[in-house]
Amino acid sequence: MSVNETLPTDIFAWNRQVYQRLKFALSIGLRRQIFFAVCDDLHLRNQVATRLHSTLAYPVGQVLYQPTETRGISTPAYPRLVTLRLNLNDPNPIAQINQWLANYPPPIVGESKDTPGRPLPIPAFQIVGVELLTKQSVAVQRLFLHYLRLSEQYFSTQESSPFLESSLLFWVPRPWLSAIQQSAPKFWHGRTGVFIFAGEPTPTIDNRAYTENFSSLRSVDLGNLEKSIIDESIASEELTENLIQEFKFTEDDDFLGEKHKNIEHPLHGISIDKIEIPKLSSFLHISDELISLVKETLNTDIPEDADENLQPQQLLWEIEKLQIQQAAGQEIAVAYHNLGNLYRLRIEQGKSSLENLMVAIIAYQEAVSYDDNSPQLPDTLNDLGTLYWMLHRTPGNSAEGKTYIEQGIEFYQLAIKLITPDSQPDIYARVQNNLATAYGDLARFSNPVENWQQAVTAYGEALLYRTEEIDPIKYAACQNNLGTAYWHLGQHSQPVEHLKKAIAAYNLALVYYKPSDEPLKYGMIQNNIGTAYWNLSQYEQPLDNLQLAVDFYREALKYRTPANVPNACAATRNNLGTAYWHIANLPQVTKDIRQSFLKLCVKTYEETLSISDSVDRKNLSFDLLATQNNLGLAHYQLVTDPSFNGDKKILSQHLEASLENHVQALNALTQNTEAYQTTFTHIVKIIRTFHDQLGIQGQNLALSKVPGNLIPEILPKL
Repeated sequence: MSVNETLPTDIFAWNRQVYQRLKFALSIGLRRQIFFAVCDDLHLRNQVATRLHSTLAYPVGQVLYQPTETRGISTPAYPRLVTLRLNLNDPNPIAQINQWLANYPPPIVGESKDTPGRPLPIPAFQIVGVELLTKQSVAVQRLFLHYLRLSEQYFSTQESSPFLESSLLFWVPRPWLSAIQQSAPKFWHGRTGVFIFAGEPTPTIDNRAYTENFSSLRSVDLGNLEKSIIDESIASEELTENLIQEFKFTEDDDFLGEKHKNIEHPLHGISIDKIEIPKLSSFLHISDELISLVKETLNTDIPEDADENLQPQQLLWEIEKLQIQQAAGQEIAVAYHNLGNLYRLRIEQGKSSLENLMVAIIAYQEAVSYDDNSPQLPDTLNDLGTLYWMLHRTPGNSAEGKTYIEQGIEFYQLAIKLITPDSQPDIYARVQNNLATAYGDLARFSNPVENWQQAVTAYGEALLYRTEEIDPIKYAACQNNLGTAYWHLGQHSQPVEHLKKAIAAYNLALVYYKPSDEPLKYGMIQNNIGTAYWNLSQYEQPLDNLQLAVDFYREALKYRTPANVPNACAATRNNLGTAYWHIANLPQVTKDIRQSFLKLCVKTYEETLSISDSVDRKNLSFDLLATQNNLGLAHYQLVTDPSFNGDKKILSQHLEASLENHVQALNALTQNTEAYQTTFTHIVKIIRTFHDQLGIQGQNLALSKVPGNLIPEILPKL
């Protein structure tokens, strides 16, 4: 986010979204992260920092770190977030952090006579009070910036320091942010994120208000032209189409939103009768954050007393009553779990808004915090992992996608530790399958080889307990996912070995997908096998493997029709056209075969574009502009190949079609990009060919079909 970004008029909604992003960035527990929270409104800053502390110091439910007992002595839970007020006498935040860690080192857990313990993770630190430097002398202000410059060594060297294991959040007003940018540039460039809160600048600082707000936050308590164009067209993303088919919640492994619309979800015996509910604002025992999120989910288009709006409020009231009665933790856990179930049902029905996801996440985490011995715990942790995975796919959350996936992986791994595979094979296989899919998504952000290998390992583990004898359909789905993981791994390392393993896994899946019962899945896997063979042809036996790719694509198109699944049909036809082109360009094929396959390529690409015109292009899994360029290239190559024996009329028709497709693609491309320049170069090449083959009249015909604004740039190149 740019520091100068214009803020929206709805300041409350803006600040709420920024807070959610900042909270999740801190809660993920990554090392060596530097965040800046920019806020000129001191009162707002105090509110947000206080809420962050109350929410994260001891994370919701203490899901990962429960109070422990060390050497027979009961120790308090160790904080995940520590709030430090900058020491104005010696404004060295790194020294303050190290001093805090010296005073309160991470306790050792899991220690026994026979096994050594391990320290709990070092907390994150939020630094407040930077704005107070404005009232200090220039020397003190410069000293603060000097300390930041010195701290750069912690990020540029491998020097061992406890601080290296921590994340750091600086609360600063805009003037101090600018000062840090200018005077400590390396420290600034090492930042991970900037979070800007909207609010009017505070003209004066009330030290009493500051002290009151933070009195409870004491730390101690916490190639060539043709090749480059044509290779863009293979729709590799089609391989991931069915990857998440089992990436599901606990009760059911079907597609989200397809088979849950009429499910009556169990609420563990709590009756949802219409009762008089106090205003949510009067609830004292439920976090403001959860109440605020529930309010956001209420449907303002229907009456307030409609069941859809009453149900979440009634469940919150049940929780509030149990809290007032100081009920047992297990009872409160069930109430929170019911709230999570309600919102999970809405998500399964397709209402996967950010607010619904957040309510479900917080409710389940609260449930775990009150009862961490529930037999449902592995299921709940699996659901939390899936909710976080869904969060990364929520529109507008792409910047935090990696953080959300990593959080989901953490919950899956925790669930796996609590499952006994031999006695709980179904849930063990499900969680391993989900974990593998999450690793696959994480590979899009970083370390693709490592993460795809982790995905392969997890899918393999799932298949140990999800056999074809027990559940052939789930076994087939998992084999398909394994094949996709191998395919992706083959794009980065050992391609021949991994592509062959992908093909083997796909073929094992194909055995259990009968075209009469599962025509779309059957067609999808046929497409996947075709693409794997297409990739393999780039490394060995090109003609044999390309012919196999063609065979599988053709089989897939029997079931991926324009009427049934136009997007998938277009993708497979696009792949088929690319395979035809590669066969035509193999050196060992005869002239007649080359012409035949180039004609097939043209026809198939034209069918691809025709089908694509009937769908939303945003939903296509391949680059349609690349396909249009490829069609132009195929037309051009058909008539410039030495084996072409048509007359000048046919030659002109193909050159005109080639030029038309390239011009259409160029109009949609961004100038000064590589794709734009490549397409423009090919347009010039076609116009030259018009002149060479059809004389000046041919060149004039070509120029008449080119946009006028391109003529001044084209003419000097002819």
